[in-house]
Amino acid sequence: MGLTAHPAMRIGPYDLPNNVFVAPMAGVTDRPFRQLCKRLGAGHAVSEMAASNPRLWNSVKTSRRLDHEGESDPIAVQIAGSDPGMMAQAAVFNVGKGARIIDINMGCPAKKVCNVAAGSALLRDEDLVARILEAVVRACEPLGVPVTLKTRTGWRRADRNVLRVARRAQDIGIAALALHGRTREDLYMGEAEYETIAAVKAELAIPVIANGDIDSPEKARSVLEATGADAVMIGRAAQGRPWLFREIDHYLRTGTRLPAPTQSEMRELLLQHLDDHYRFYGEYTGVRTARKHIGWYLGSLPGGPQFCAQLNLIENTRDQWQAVADWFDRPATPASRLAA
Repeated sequence: MGLTAHPAMRIGPYDLPNNVFVAPMAGVTDRPFRQLCKRLGAGHAVSEMAASNPRLWNSVKTSRRLDHEGESDPIAVQIAGSDPGMMAQAAVFNVGKGARIIDINMGCPAKKVCNVAAGSALLRDEDLVARILEAVVRACEPLGVPVTLKTRTGWRRADRNVLRVARRAQDIGIAALALHGRTREDLYMGEAEYETIAAVKAELAIPVIANGDIDSPEKARSVLEATGADAVMIGRAAQGRPWLFREIDHYLRTGTRLPAPTQSEMRELLLQHLDDHYRFYGEYTGVRTARKHIGWYLGSLPGGPQFCAQLNLIENTRDQWQAVADWFDRPATPASRLAA
């Protein structure tokens, strides 16, 4: 197989700029992070999960998740729940708030999601899965909005039922399927099962997106080759490394590696990310939720973990931002490129 990338992918009426996507991650893929990843080469980004329960729609947390101001189209919103009617209602509500693609979460392994029989817990009930998909597709069709599905290979290893679920999803009218190569039982442990993704891709005519353990340009290419998938979806590996998207896209197109960002570019990106983050969350929440992002960026750099431990004591955004800027400017920091 040559080094050329797969052609850019299409979801419904939308041609996406490339086939390197950001995975939806609760508490991570907020609007500032999605916009940054798109700017740094991600072809598509799905929002973190929005609840399907109408009682939660006016909560501060949910209304933040539904804020897409300034985000480039097509805006994709992920919804989660287990009631078909409520999920259809949530889809229509989110389209009214600017969603151009609705994504259904049947992949989240978190206990609080599975305990309400949503996320990957739904894989135990294939008929309920079909009813949810039918209700959401039916609600979105007249609005011209494609529906995608993110799921796992099954509820547990002894019962990998994704092939049956995927065939039904395609028959119902799902526009694309993102598949994390693990069962619910696996959480994030062990190796992703790329052979299961390959089996699903071989069965379906709709685009299939491979997700799980993709953390480098070389890994992205080998996963595309091993699975035949149309795109890759990057989750945890992009935390604190949003430039990974341009590195993977460049490698898939050219077969050559982009140089890693310099520390001065990383400084600029992180400070800009923090500015956007504070504006989005406000003072109180902003300073607290920024800590994990700063930890991801700096955690693997010399002196980073010690600095982050001190940083956690800072209680306002102005001092937090300044401390990060000063840390990069200290004489001990070589202006060299970061390790890949």
